[in-house]
Amino acid sequence: MADHPGPSPSAVRASQEVRGVIGRLRRRIRAAGGAEDISLTQASVLARLMDNEGLTTSDLASVEGMRHQSMASTVAALAGLGLVERRRDPADGRRLLIALTAEGRRRAEEGRQARGEWLAAELQKKCTEEERQTVIAAMAVLERLVHD
Repeated sequence: MADHPGPSPSAVRASQEVRGVIGRLRRRIRAAGGAEDISLTQASVLARLMDNEGLTTSDLASVEGMRHQSMASTVAALAGLGLVERRRDPADGRRLLIALTAEGRRRAEEGRQARGEWLAAELQKKCTEEERQTVIAAMAVLERLVHD
């Protein structure tokens, strides 16, 4: 059995830097969405439902990396705000699908647009063209990490 050395010092540092920056950037991007009355988790669920209508609570919990009970509370809060609704699955009447209401879709679209505009403006204001190209290249590298 061969010994596998641990990660190199550069891999450890890169890991720390990426996690730190992504965490802060995520918070800034979410804040730019202007949804002060909903949590980051709730905003993430709205965004997920924009792209994947008709997910179950279990589906949402899985893709968001949460426990089912926690997601059920999140969905209940969003339903209480009139942003999502539960519908019977036409293919299996025992299943309840979570879908955006018209207001939920409007809020998700506005938030997505505001977040995109904020990030593009910040990249324009604070980065050179060369730096923006570097960001694009770095995203391709990070994208490889999320694909198995």
